[in-house]
Amino acid sequence: MSQGSPGDWAPLDPTPGPPAPPNPFVHELHLSRLQRVKFCLLGALLAPIRVLLAFIVLFLLWPFAWLQVAGLTEEQLQEPITGWRKTVCHHGVLGLSRLLFFLLGFLRIRVRGQRASRLQAPVLVAAPHSTFFDPIVLLPCDLPKVVSRAENLSVPVIGALLRFNQAILVSRHDPASRRRVVEEVRRRATSGGKWPQVLFFPEGTCSNKKALLKFKPGAFIAGVPVQPVLIRYPNSLDTTSWAWRGPGVLKVLWLTASQPCSIVDVEFLPVYRPSPEESRDPTLYANNVQRVMAQALGIPATECEFVGSLPVIVVGRLKVALEPQLWELGRVLRKAGLSPGCVDAGTEPGRSRRISKEEFAKQLQLSDSQTVAGAFSYFQQDADGLVDFRDVALALAALSGGGSLEELTRLAFELFAEEQAKGPGRLLYKDGFSTILHLLLGSPRPAARTLHAELCQAGARQGLSLCEFQDFSLHHPLHGKIFSTYLRPSQTPPASSPGSTTALANGTVQAPKQKGD
Repeated sequence: MSQGSPGDWAPLDPTPGPPAPPNPFVHELHLSRLQRVKFCLLGALLAPIRVLLAFIVLFLLWPFAWLQVAGLTEEQLQEPITGWRKTVCHHGVLGLSRLLFFLLGFLRIRVRGQRASRLQAPVLVAAPHSTFFDPIVLLPCDLPKVVSRAENLSVPVIGALLRFNQAILVSRHDPASRRRVVEEVRRRATSGGKWPQVLFFPEGTCSNKKALLKFKPGAFIAGVPVQPVLIRYPNSLDTTSWAWRGPGVLKVLWLTASQPCSIVDVEFLPVYRPSPEESRDPTLYANNVQRVMAQALGIPATECEFVGSLPVIVVGRLKVALEPQLWELGRVLRKAGLSPGCVDAGTEPGRSRRISKEEFAKQLQLSDSQTVAGAFSYFQQDADGLVDFRDVALALAALSGGGSLEELTRLAFELFAEEQAKGPGRLLYKDGFSTILHLLLGSPRPAARTLHAELCQAGARQGLSLCEFQDFSLHHPLHGKIFSTYLRPSQTPPASSPGSTTALANGTVQAPKQKGD
């Protein structure tokens, strides 16, 4: 199966009309020969000095951050800090922070509009979030409180700055953490101006500034007025963007520090006051603010977002991965080359067979430990570290490109459908359905289960028949296009091409050797 380039991907739009928005997760930096020479020279002269001085200033921030909270109890930190601590430390951190960004090349911060008071807008929402330099927006906002991962407390200097900021911390590993964060945001936002403003980056991750990602509802749960804040980097060459696919941290830092001068525009839009409906529905509130900010920026507002570690796009009622992990699995296997052999599921239809990493390597005849670990990690493991071999069979069948979509969907159904509790025949229940969509499209399992429930509403059964599943995956006006686009792109090699993998409906997968890339 030809994998295509993630840079060419755009959200699927089955209806005629304007073209789909650009992929917001990919940033490609194209430098001319002259620009390369310039960056080599300036990088050798400017970047090392700037970065060194910036790190010195960063560590100078620590005493001010420490002094503000030194000796205070956890109960005292639940209230805003006042008095000499606030005056001395706040101005010290503010001044050194501006010096830090100045040393990195951000010589100018141009401010447009008027920042609202904490009574007028307890919450600030900033977008687009495109780089780790975006905290520069804290300076014209007079260092508002932020929301950050609890894990960042252990990072040197950064942890001290978060304590200084009295940041609202959220833990990814604590299910109750999000609820506490919501309660804390609501408490501060409704304090009547007692607390400073809280700043959110509602996209939750970085993009390339070409489209706004879907806003998360956290900033809007309190139902209070918010002030949108736009961030622009109007430089001739975009060296700041730090997207999912693109230059890494060190390259972005080096290129930006090599620029003679970087400019940042910060624009405060009018305060957005929610309607009664928006106050009751944070998602509606977030979507409407997103559209207002996208219109002011002149870029599309999209449904793209991050779920876990993968960017996804909402298509109808389904969330689909920007780049399914199936593609990455294909790259790993093609690079290693699948050895000749026959991989037999050895299980009855609808019944799993669990295999270990060692058996996985033996079945696929892979010897390189790194390749085995990379390929094995693609599949969901149980508490004993075993994977369901049906997952492997379906993934190899999808990567082959040798059969039709009808054959692939039939194989998927036969592997995961189960006998009905009452009545003859077999049905595809929510767990099997979500597994198929997760494997083939990278769809998060909760979203797939929700879609399965909606598809089953038309009938009295709790599962889908083969006809119903194929009607959904092949003929549905929206979702059928997803399957055909992801699994059978126009560059698909013919079935007789070398390196194809043949998957049989009885669960047997033959894996001839593939050529490396």
